[in-house]
Amino acid sequence: MKKTSLETLREELRKKDREIAKLLNERAKLSIEVGKVKDFNGWEVYDPSQESKVYDHLREINKGPLSYSALKNIFREIVSSSRALQAPTTVAYLGPEASFSYLAAQSHFGTSAQYSPQTKISEVFDEVERGRVPWGVVPGENSVEGFVKATLDRLISTPLNIRAEIFLRISHCLISTCERMEEIKRVYSHPQALAQCQGWLRKNLPHCPVFGLDSTTLAARKVLEDREGAAIGSLLAAATFGLKIIAEGIEDNLSNTTRFFVIGKGKSMPTGRDKTSVLFGTPHVSGALHHALEPFAREHLNLTRIESYPMKDRMWEYLFFVDFAGHREEEKAKKCLADMEKVTSFMKVLGSYPRGDEP
Repeated sequence: MKKTSLETLREELRKKDREIAKLLNERAKLSIEVGKVKDFNGWEVYDPSQESKVYDHLREINKGPLSYSALKNIFREIVSSSRALQAPTTVAYLGPEASFSYLAAQSHFGTSAQYSPQTKISEVFDEVERGRVPWGVVPGENSVEGFVKATLDRLISTPLNIRAEIFLRISHCLISTCERMEEIKRVYSHPQALAQCQGWLRKNLPHCPVFGLDSTTLAARKVLEDREGAAIGSLLAAATFGLKIIAEGIEDNLSNTTRFFVIGKGKSMPTGRDKTSVLFGTPHVSGALHHALEPFAREHLNLTRIESYPMKDRMWEYLFFVDFAGHREEEKAKKCLADMEKVTSFMKVLGSYPRGDEP
C-alpha cells in the first residue's frame, strides 16, 4: 500500500470542503425558491411531514461510514438554515433556556430557529392558540412517570393538533454551588424530574426536603440564591449557570426517555410512517372499552399505546389515550375512527404525525 502524506490527505479534505460548501449554497438557493412557492400558496414554512421524508430518504441512501444518527444531526442544521432563509421559524417551549424542553425543541428545529421560553405548559398552548407563535413544544409523557398531566389537560380542549413527536433521552445531574454533597440541605426541580430521581434521592440525600418548581432551569436559578440548595437538571443547565456538578446520571431508570409533542394549527400530511393519537371516553356500562377498541382489531391497526386518564369532574370515570400506527386519512384508519365514534361517549383525534426516532 502506497504511503500517503498527512498534508496530501488534508488537501483532499479541503477539496471536499470546497465541494460541500458549493453544494450547500446551491441547495440554499433552491430552498429560497421553495420558500417563494410556499409563500405564494400560503403554505407553512415548517412542514413536519416533508422534513420527515427528507430524513427517511437519508436513511435509505446512507452508505456509511457515518451513522444515520450522525448524518441526521448534520442535515438537521442544513434544514434549519434553509427554513431560516425562507422565513423565521419561532417555537414556544417550556423554558427558560437550558430546560429539557429547550433541548428537545432544538434537537428537532435546529439552532437557526427562534425560541420563545414560557414559564408554564399552559402558556405554550396559549401562545400558539392566540397566533403569537406558530409552533410549540411541550412534554407529553415520560417512560418512567407516564403522562404529563398539564399537557393532557390542554390537549383535551385545545383546537391545536399534534404535528410531530420528539424523543429525548433524559439524564439528570445534581448541580449546586456547594462543593460537597454533605453541604446540601434542600433539593429543587420540576416534579417529574424529582419523581424520576426519587430512589437516588432517598439513598443519597434522605434527610433533604424536595421542592417542586415549574422547570428544571428555574430550579438551577433557585440554587444561585440558596447556597445550601441543589437542583436536578441537565449538564447544559450546569454550564449555563456556572454550577458545580455534584453527581451525574442520577435518574433511577437508565432508559429514562421523555416524549415531546410539537403542537400547531393545521394537519400533517401522510408520510407512510405515521402515528395517530386519539382521546376517547366510554359509557359507564359493561364491555364499553372492549367495544371501543374492537375496530382496531377489525381493521388490523397496530395499537402502540393505551393509557387511562381520570376525568376531573366525574369520580371513577376515565378518558383513554391511544396511539396507533397509521394516519387518519388512510382508509383503514378512517373506517376505524368512524366505528369508534359510534360506541364512545367522547372522542377527539389529537393529531396524525410522522413517527419520531425513538432512542
